[in-house]
Amino acid sequence: MSPRRPARRAGRGQVRRPVRRTARATGAARRRRGGSSGWEQAAVGLFAVAVVWSVVEGALRWLAAHPAVGALLLAAAGGGLAFWGVRRRELARWERVRQRGLRYAMPQIDALHHRQFEHAVRDLMRRDGCPDAVQVGGAGDNGADVKATDPFGRRWVVQCKHRKAGLAGAAVGTPDLHVLNGTGRPVHHGDVVVLVTNGRFTANAVDFARDQRLHLVDRHLLARWAAGSAPLWELLRAVPPPRRPTPFS
Repeated sequence: MSPRRPARRAGRGQVRRPVRRTARATGAARRRRGGSSGWEQAAVGLFAVAVVWSVVEGALRWLAAHPAVGALLLAAAGGGLAFWGVRRRELARWERVRQRGLRYAMPQIDALHHRQFEHAVRDLMRRDGCPDAVQVGGAGDNGADVKATDPFGRRWVVQCKHRKAGLAGAAVGTPDLHVLNGTGRPVHHGDVVVLVTNGRFTANAVDFARDQRLHLVDRHLLARWAAGSAPLWELLRAVPPPRRPTPFS
């Protein structure tokens, strides 16, 4: 029997070659790691389900042992759902009635706060068929207090100027129109740019609005609109044509 040869060691200056694994061995190792990870995830999922089921089962047993509490909870939940449903239907019905029959007399409008005046203009636009009308006035509004889209696809940008004294208050002048003219179309992309007041406009403001294709609603026109005589686009002159066909065309 021949003596066993000792393994050759790499001498000084020689580089030991790394052991190369075959593709089959590498794939098998990856499958073993993947299988292990999959089993671990499945085990964690089963443990979570077991914990949840244990909690639910414990709660059901406790409720079974205390039927009065369970009945009280069911009654409270049912009552809450019923109240929420009734309240929601009532609010929707009232909103439809309010918008269909919304009317304002000028003394009512004069008594409003300036923010309430913006809300009133928004509601009038909704009444006339602009369900997306929104009040946006406030800090950083860039000259727009109300925005809306009418049934013909036109985008309305409205600035509101409320005067407590009505006609006796300060007339709206060109400075306010300068702001609206600078933002109504370039910033807010309005097709119809309007300034509404319960007061009056200066002669210079009227001339400027005509030159810049801005629309003015003074106290007299506002009274007609708020009384429900016609939608605002039927009361104004030179309104741009519809963007989409009308229901009657």
